[in-house]
Amino acid sequence: MSSIHEKYQLKEVINASGRMTILGVSTPTETVMDAVRDGLGQYFEMKDLVVKTGAYIAKLLNVEDAIVVSCASAGIAQSVAAVIVKDDPYLLENLHAHAHAHNVASEIVMPKGHNVNFGAPVGTMVTLGGGTLKEAGYANECSPAQLAAMITPQTAAILYIKSHHCVQKSILSVAEAAAVAKQHNLPLIVDAAAEEDLQCYYNMGADLVIYSGAKAIEGPTSGLVVGRSQYIAWVRKQSLGIGRAMKVGKEGILGLTHAITEYLQTEKETGQQMVAKMEHFVAQLNTLNGIDCRVVWDSAGRDIARAEICFNETVLAMTTPEIVARLQGGDPAIYCRGYKANDGIIEIDVRSVTSAQLDVIYQNIKALF
Repeated sequence: MSSIHEKYQLKEVINASGRMTILGVSTPTETVMDAVRDGLGQYFEMKDLVVKTGAYIAKLLNVEDAIVVSCASAGIAQSVAAVIVKDDPYLLENLHAHAHAHNVASEIVMPKGHNVNFGAPVGTMVTLGGGTLKEAGYANECSPAQLAAMITPQTAAILYIKSHHCVQKSILSVAEAAAVAKQHNLPLIVDAAAEEDLQCYYNMGADLVIYSGAKAIEGPTSGLVVGRSQYIAWVRKQSLGIGRAMKVGKEGILGLTHAITEYLQTEKETGQQMVAKMEHFVAQLNTLNGIDCRVVWDSAGRDIARAEICFNETVLAMTTPEIVARLQGGDPAIYCRGYKANDGIIEIDVRSVTSAQLDVIYQNIKALF
């Protein structure tokens, strides 16, 4: 047990759920932590730091401009505020009090199947940014025509959520959403918080693309917004508006900037490598009565392989939500992906798990029965 766990009487955690906010997301490398420490120990003109690190990141990613924000959720709120406020100094300081009264376009259109709770509701972030969320299509379907049908003179932007949380079937692509946005002379905002490709959605035509700095990139707690110069400039202006309440520190800016540099140079663990890593673990679980385990792939199309564990609740005399709760309640606390627990299924994400920890997970599951 680490000294931090001992000092604050915290349980150790095995993170088999992926890069999740509730567990602190990820563990940056030593060089990223060095960049954070270097940033903490010095003074900067913060506006200059924001602009020049953004330009540096933009050059790395071959995009027009970029800005580091406090997290991906803040990126959504500030991007929404940016497309509503634009250059209006009065609205910048009076966004929530007067946007609707002054008949400013503030509706944000998104596919209904993208209106999800990712730990907080997407709609809350839109509202925080001064927008009103308008759903297009149905929970299981949204075509380009259905998206376009919701656009009115009060529409400020289209929002697209690229996430495993969202409905995947019968939903238009980012490129199709970009075409609709362009046809109606509107910006397209893409929330790609956990996505691994930092360029593809911009290249598909998105005007603002939002990433978590601490998920795939494995930087400090932070967010990244990349996009067209004018829109990024409007996001930067929000530091004098709602962005003041969600400002990112110098350590977060410099830590993420270094993490992006490192991320682009580092060879990523492939899905096939993940399969090899959990091969013995899957075989072990399949020896247990009432348990069936297999390899599955990420539902949002990322190159991520996971172990899917199906529990026969009748044989095991325990519900899957109870299994999830008992694993989390142990010491170490074992966190899996429990999104399908109501169907008797959990997933084990091995990206942040060692082989030794996989054995601990197996032993703890076995001990339950």
